[in-house]
Amino acid sequence: MDRLILRISWIMCCCLAILLAQAQNKRLRDYGVSIGVLPPGKLNAITDVAGVRVGHTTLRNGDSVRTGVTAILPHGGNIFQQKVPAALFVGNGFGKLAGSTQIAELGNLETPIILTNTLSVPVAMDAVIDYVLNQPGNEEVRSVNAVVGETNDGYLNDIRGRHVRKADVLAAIRTADTTMPMEGCVGAGTGTVCFGFKGGIGTSSRRLPANLGGYDVGVLVQTNFGGVLQINGTQVGEQLGKFTFSDQLLNNVDGSCMIIVATNAPLDSRNLERLAKRAFMGLAKTGGIASNGSGDYVIAFSTGHHPAQEVPNDRMTPLFMAAIEATEEAIINSLFAAQTTTGKDGRTVNALPVEKLLPLLKR
Repeated sequence: MDRLILRISWIMCCCLAILLAQAQNKRLRDYGVSIGVLPPGKLNAITDVAGVRVGHTTLRNGDSVRTGVTAILPHGGNIFQQKVPAALFVGNGFGKLAGSTQIAELGNLETPIILTNTLSVPVAMDAVIDYVLNQPGNEEVRSVNAVVGETNDGYLNDIRGRHVRKADVLAAIRTADTTMPMEGCVGAGTGTVCFGFKGGIGTSSRRLPANLGGYDVGVLVQTNFGGVLQINGTQVGEQLGKFTFSDQLLNNVDGSCMIIVATNAPLDSRNLERLAKRAFMGLAKTGGIASNGSGDYVIAFSTGHHPAQEVPNDRMTPLFMAAIEATEEAIINSLFAAQTTTGKDGRTVNALPVEKLLPLLKR
């Protein structure tokens, strides 16, 4: 009888753990909370922009390796031969965004965008160069602008060990697909911290109504920054008692956020830069403060550029609004999807306490 009771208790504990894990993986809208007024795309993800692909390599080894790679591809073809218009906005430049000056100068993107940790930028560049040089049709290529962004995951990850390898980067590129990207503690978000809670990868999208062009705007973020968390205008960070300077310490202030914006609207690099600037407003709406030590960058690209059909300036406002809303929701999704993580030196960063959070939002 005692064994039966113990077995039943064990089964109930397992079921509870599964239910908690499933609940932690719910997104903001699964709880009935919607950000903004524009409708999301079918997946509510960057991959709602037709052709865009996302892939992850997640590294969780032993008690100290908590890092990875996330790859974003504008399309599935030879990107070097079929470049897409692109632009860059720097919110705060304490970061290492390789390839940024050529994007700013030429206004296009010729490789996948790679996100990883700070000290893995060089190996990721090397991998991207290999990937481009080895693609059929690129036999005569002698210059590659590898685009690699980063955030510093050194609080949870043994970042000095530089555990990301070229094979990990290539795997993220080669497994990238157009399905719903995984969020939370995956890829480049495996070891990140956001608003003092576990951060990670998040994504969202918006689809404009037909009378405003019917275009899609999708956003993917790698969140690793501080501030005072706000969700849909509610000051939840303050009410939860966890916000920058709340404990007179600086360990939850500096960080970074990489924001990737994709759209099928036919935009040139100039209007993509304007779109990127608005995406940064989405970060501000979550309570991010772009601190002194934060590397906050936005890369925006278009998959639907046709010079004869470019969206004129006076039709850009709906796209601006879409980028703001999608960025805000992508950041919040990164928090909702993340799970409590223990890493280097036994440090633990807790997941967002959804059970405490929901009453605040409903109130």
